[in-house]
Amino acid sequence: MDKRLLDILVCPVTKGPLIHDKERSELVSRGARLAYPIRDDIPVMLEDEARRLTEEELEKWKDK
Repeated sequence: MDKRLLDILVCPVTKGPLIHDKERSELVSRGARLAYPIRDDIPVMLEDEARRLTEEELEKWKDK
């Protein structure tokens, strides 16, 4: 994922920052408790396409 793109993208729900989860190929919004998929290097920033984060996943990203 292009670092410059990541610097300007925000969560469409909260307008907050996103964390790039390289392992799962997702952009994580802790504020919205959502993970947006990245498909073919293109972030899919639609709430309907995002998955809900579990409590364990929220803890994982707590300090990021």
